[in-house]
This record gives sequence, C-alpha cells and structure tokens, in this order.
Amino acid sequence: MKQHRKRTSRVRNRDWETQHEQSFSHDLKKHLRTNTPIVHVAAAQSSDKVPDDFEPNGLVVSHSKKWAFVWWNDKEHLCRISDALIERDSTILAAGDEVLVEQIEDGEPTVRAVKPRRTKLSRHAIEDSRVSEQVIAANVDLLLIIVAAAKPAFKPGLVDRYLICAEAGGVEPILCINKMDLVEGAPGDVDIYRALGVPVILTSCSDGRGVEELRTRLLGKIAVLAGQSGVGKSSLLNVLDPGLDLATREVSTSNEKGKHTTTSSRLYRLDGDITLIDTPGVRQLGIWKVTFQELAFYFPEIAEHAAGCRFRDCTHSSEPGCAVRAGVESGDIPERRFLSYLRIRSS
Repeated sequence: MKQHRKRTSRVRNRDWETQHEQSFSHDLKKHLRTNTPIVHVAAAQSSDKVPDDFEPNGLVVSHSKKWAFVWWNDKEHLCRISDALIERDSTILAAGDEVLVEQIEDGEPTVRAVKPRRTKLSRHAIEDSRVSEQVIAANVDLLLIIVAAAKPAFKPGLVDRYLICAEAGGVEPILCINKMDLVEGAPGDVDIYRALGVPVILTSCSDGRGVEELRTRLLGKIAVLAGQSGVGKSSLLNVLDPGLDLATREVSTSNEKGKHTTTSSRLYRLDGDITLIDTPGVRQLGIWKVTFQELAFYFPEIAEHAAGCRFRDCTHSSEPGCAVRAGVESGDIPERRFLSYLRIRSS
C-alpha cells in the first residue's frame, strides 16, 4: 500500500473549581493545504463598540449558558458573558477561546468580546439546540484522538470522523491507543493510519508505557482530548499530572459502553508547559459542514484514485469506470476505509 503524507447568586456561590461540570476545490493539494482563516460569527461586539483589533486578556476554561470560567489576571475567575454577544449559528464560547474581560463597575467581571478562532474542533449540535454548530474546543494545535485497545472496543469509524473534523478545523491529529496493557498488540487497523502519516502513540495508564512519548508530543502545545466514553481520557490526564485527581469510571461489562465522567469541555494547565482540553465522551460524531462533494478529499487515498474516475462527479458507490472501487479491489485502498467513507456519506 502506498504511503501518503498529510501534512446568579446561586451560581456565584458554587465551587466552580471543583464542580465546574455541574453548572472546495477539486485540486487535492490546494484543498488540504488551504490556510483560510476560520471566521468566528458568534463574536459580536458590545453596544459601546469594542474595537475590532482589541487585545484579548483572558482564556476560557469552561462555560455554562451565561457564565464562563476564565483564566484572567493570573487566576481563574467566574465571569458573566455579555448579553451583547449574540448566539447565532455557532456556540458563543468554547474552552480555549481568547476573550476580552473587563471589570464592570459594581458588577461581575464580564466577557465583552471574543477573538476570531484560528482553529477549532466542532460538530453538529444536538437536536433541538439553538445553534447548528457546537464548538468543542478553540485555538488548539493538536487533536489527541483517544481510543482503547479494548474495553470499549476499538472503533476505527469514529477515528475517521475525528480525522475529518481535525482537517476541517485546521488541527493536527494524533492517534493515541490507550489500555495497551489489556492486549498483546495494537489493533491491525492502526497500520492504516500510520500509512496515512497520522502519528500513533501506544499508551497504558496502568503500566505507564507511552506516557513520556505522549508528554513530549504535548510540550508547548494546546491539545484537545477526544474520544468515546470509557477510553481513559481522564485517566491519562491524571497520569500526566497526578495533582488533578480527576474522577474516573469503569466501563460497563455488559455492553462495553463507557459512562460519562466529563460532562463539559474544560481546559487544564499541566506542569511542564502542557495545556489540555478534556471533552465529554461521544458515541456518534456529526461532521460539521462537509458536503458530499468534499468528503472524498478528507480520505487522501480515495481522493488520489478519484482523479481517474470516468465521471467527474463520481460518488464511488455504483458508477461504471470508478477508479476508487478498482483501487479497493486491487488492495491499493483499504476496504475498511472505503466502507467508512460510504457510511459517512450515507449519514
């Protein structure tokens, strides 16, 4: 197989530090390397016109409706979110957002403006949500996709969706296979991702393998941890910084589904110049704003073969003269990745 390189007062009295969770082109190279800035449409200005070139002085740690926990003046503060920040298609704030905080006279510190995001990890919002796009984390350098070697079972289809979200949001992905102490070797599908140029790190929170390699990768970066419930995201955070002492839960023995330990995204500053955003576990991931026509470009091995299809608008599902299906039959394209493409397209 060919290798491809990718480049209220009640609120105020809460202990927010410990209980925060309660509260396209057909040119493949051009597409993959585009550096178009992401516009943050939710960053409305206040009524007295905060300048467009304002300098942010705070970093969002977590948020809930009208309140946000913000790192400001070298300390975490509970801040009110200005009513002038209007929620439109996208969520107003996300962990990692750079914001302007001002102390309103005789009032709470208030988030007055949000700087446009340079990168993001986002998904389709849940049904009946007031927004279409749920931004999970903002301004991150790395997406650490956490999967388990066992308990719960490795789900490569979810990995494929995260890789698309990373590419669409301008974030570099790293695949972390956790719980390696439960198996004798890494899942076979891992080699597919290595061939695509995705860094793979094998870890175990029980025996410590891979932890120092992971720590080295994270130094000086802002990374978001993502994956389904039960794969060990909170456990990895505890191993990287035991002082956090985050709660962890066992995976159900009946259905191998993890229980939600983290219920909202939260930013942590760890010792050694590491910043991590922990996210709630997911079982499904709705991809934000990727069209049928664009989807194949997020599968490099499919995009390369698609240039040889008889029809320019080939969907690679049933058309005659499809070079992609021929590539699957010859073994140049892993069948597992092709089936994943078809599943995502049908969804």
